[in-house]
Amino acid sequence: MAQPDGKKIFFENLSGAGKAIAVLTSGGDAQGMNAAVRAVVRMGLYVGAKVYFIHEGYQGMVDGGENIREATWEGVSSMLQVGGTVIGSARCKEFRTHEGRLKAAHNLVQHGITNLCVIGGDGSLTGANLFREEWSGLLTELVEQGVIEADAVQKYSALHIVGMVGSIDNDFCGTDMTIGTDSALHRIIEVVDAIMTTAQSHQRTFVLEVMGRHCGYLALVSALACGADWVLIPEMPPEDGWEEKMCQKLSANRAGMKRLNIIIVAEGAIDRNTKPITTDYVKNLVVKCLGFDTRVTILGHVQRGGTPSAFDRILASRMGVEAVLALLETTANTPACVVSLCGNQSVRLPLMECVQMTQEVQKAMDEKRFEEAVKVRGRSFENNLKTYKLLAHRKPESELPTSNFNVAVLNVGAPAAGMNAAVRSAIRVGISEGHKMLAVNDGFEGFYKGQIKEIKWGDVGGWTGQGGSLLGTKRTLPAKHAEKIAEQMRKHNINALLVIGGFEAFLSLLELLTARGKYEEFCVPMVMVPATVSNNVPGSDLSIGADTALNAITTTCDRIKQSASGTKRRVFIIETMGGYCGYLATVGGLAAGADAAYIYEEPFDIKDLQANVEHLTEKMKTSIQRGLVLRNENSNENYTTDFIYQLYSEEGKGVFDCRKNVLGHMQQGGAPSPFDRNFGTKISAKAMQWISKKLVETFRQGRVFANSEDSCCLLGMRRRALVFQPVVQLKDETDFVHRIPKEQWWLKLRPLMKILAKYKTSYDVSDSGQLEHVERNRPKESDASVAM
Repeated sequence: MAQPDGKKIFFENLSGAGKAIAVLTSGGDAQGMNAAVRAVVRMGLYVGAKVYFIHEGYQGMVDGGENIREATWEGVSSMLQVGGTVIGSARCKEFRTHEGRLKAAHNLVQHGITNLCVIGGDGSLTGANLFREEWSGLLTELVEQGVIEADAVQKYSALHIVGMVGSIDNDFCGTDMTIGTDSALHRIIEVVDAIMTTAQSHQRTFVLEVMGRHCGYLALVSALACGADWVLIPEMPPEDGWEEKMCQKLSANRAGMKRLNIIIVAEGAIDRNTKPITTDYVKNLVVKCLGFDTRVTILGHVQRGGTPSAFDRILASRMGVEAVLALLETTANTPACVVSLCGNQSVRLPLMECVQMTQEVQKAMDEKRFEEAVKVRGRSFENNLKTYKLLAHRKPESELPTSNFNVAVLNVGAPAAGMNAAVRSAIRVGISEGHKMLAVNDGFEGFYKGQIKEIKWGDVGGWTGQGGSLLGTKRTLPAKHAEKIAEQMRKHNINALLVIGGFEAFLSLLELLTARGKYEEFCVPMVMVPATVSNNVPGSDLSIGADTALNAITTTCDRIKQSASGTKRRVFIIETMGGYCGYLATVGGLAAGADAAYIYEEPFDIKDLQANVEHLTEKMKTSIQRGLVLRNENSNENYTTDFIYQLYSEEGKGVFDCRKNVLGHMQQGGAPSPFDRNFGTKISAKAMQWISKKLVETFRQGRVFANSEDSCCLLGMRRRALVFQPVVQLKDETDFVHRIPKEQWWLKLRPLMKILAKYKTSYDVSDSGQLEHVERNRPKESDASVAM
């Protein structure tokens, strides 16, 4: 298969030959830790280093013996989809003592280990940094005790530390998402969705407690994802008198024909006097004041368990590879760093800067400086809080501004999970800004037919968890019906358009922009929010719906592989959606542990297919029992899924047999993932705020008139930021024949997938993280955390 250009990391470049790397998981477990361990082991072995497991965290390091074992390639097979940590994790009091760290240093030196990859929370990483600072003194002490030879001090002079944050609470400053957070949100949302059906049946109120003793991220984001009525978090305790306000809100929602109420409480929730707010207190309050039938559900350790989500597997795999690169590049003077995620990009940050900032949050909370605690937690957290308040708490009509603007919202193209969350967000933000919001059914087809009606705040209640498109969506483009659409714009006095959809939505905006010369009605602010499972929209690294599709692919691949458990060796050929865009096949392959992924963007021929079969045959003979090959539906018109299935079946005779699956529209269905709900909610809210700003800017002499390029934009995520880009400027970046962007960031993940599947390949390290400093206030656009 053709390889992307880039600095090659074989043994001659960033070689790990002669180095020993140890990986351990410490503190509380988190889903995705195994994916990180697997990536560290395989990347370490790939660059020629020796890699060791340290079982049972720091306890294993102190005890030594069988707890420190050399890792093999095969030893990390089949662990990608397993929750928790297979190498064990334990809290270790002994490591906190000097004697304990002395024992640990001795055990590491015995194995020649001077590179440590620690996966854990801030306590585990702080301990690792202290160990690193004491290292030379500990070795000197061991020499004095006669336990190690004098030359060992010189030979193992420096201990290098790289951290990865594994914590479901997402309580570590400096990183947008920690390993395990997305999976914990999946568990919470699965429970909330299930509870909502029973609550609706009986008209009940449910009070749910989620984890987060010192951090309200899980509570806040799950409240945003399910449209909860009230949320209580430690960083921002409610104002005095909150009890009455909450009961008024619950009562108003019931009066508005809502049959249920959901209240989410973080386990560390407190009031302004730092007194704990418990679920029982909230339940008793609702029963006493309102008489509602109320139940409490405490999720507990369910949130830590289960299979890691696609996002966590990809995050952990990327971080694991980045951690090994960081260890290879480190020198004696390099501070201990943590590999992290900022937007959609890997970064390396000084470990202690992140730890100090995390401790500042707790200090601010202890001293009742709650606004500061929210700010220090990070702009992403602050944004989530603002968005939740904006969407959950409706202002009285008397307090709403009156803009006299009419804004239409429509879905265009194929349905994608998360579209409804985006529509709900746009409608409610628009109403909050004083606009009259109009819903267009069935895309531009419904537009020219006049299927347009006003939509109110309560009409979009409960939309966040719904899959598909409740407004209805069609692939119809507007150019053929421009005159009728202009007539409807005039009839309904539409002053702005928000289009939520995929590649057709992009084409639609280009057509409307062109039609401005003929129809003045189109001279209004127009913005598009990308929503498609294919993730093929130019100008955005991510689209609403792609994460849900990835989870569907990953879950199905897990089950398909498990179906062959205990049988003879078997290879599965799986076809994914995406048109000509190979995003789902590539990233799904990385998340599911595929051996190969065939895509249109990376041309392949019969020799490549033959090489893949031979490579898989060799692996089957020596170690693995099951193989997985993904193929994008339009990767090659001749090398079809059937052809590849038949080729593998023939060439694998006597070694393995084959099965094939076409996943089809199951990738487009289902309830949206927490990521898609929150990404859709936040990006759509931002788009609506842009529309409000543009409406004010372009309102002249009693009407809106916007005909500049920058009044017709696509809001997309680019690396670390959410960016508004004029659609006309994106034309040069687009391959219109194949409906894909000319450059796609995820192609850089393909070598990573191949390395983890034991292929020799080139890996572009030009984009790997450089050591940066923690920024307290990033530029405003970078509120677009890849995750939430």
